[in-house]
Amino acid sequence: MTKRASLAVLVLSLLATACDPQNAAPIPNPVLYLTGDEYYTAGGKNWVRHRYDIQNKDQYPQEMFDPAPSLPPCGNNANASRSWVDFYDKDGHRLYGFCSLGSPNDLGRIWFSTEEGTVPPSYVYIEITDRQTNTKYKSNLADTTL
Repeated sequence: MTKRASLAVLVLSLLATACDPQNAAPIPNPVLYLTGDEYYTAGGKNWVRHRYDIQNKDQYPQEMFDPAPSLPPCGNNANASRSWVDFYDKDGHRLYGFCSLGSPNDLGRIWFSTEEGTVPPSYVYIEITDRQTNTKYKSNLADTTL
């Protein structure tokens, strides 16, 4: 094999490896942290919205948050996103969820609420469920107070 042919084979194999999704960097678990609380009134009650962000949200591909009409709907929303995000207390009880986040940046605006005067759970975590691949990404336990 000539040097030129060897070089061509090497370049083609490198390109094939770079384009192979099996060799893509794995998606990490989310790193959850509290950004603050927001007080509001709804339904005649006072509430506290506990706001969170995902430190490594930039490592999640946009495709995970694209509409997925071929997957089961979220209530009446037939265009729910491919990935859903759910909040849990440290014991695994579901607190709240999001089924229509439109981009990884939306992970910076997730929350759950408690009625004002109610002590929130000490720690919470989230799970991002990619419904297309049936993969779950579980976060760290995050504080509910600053």
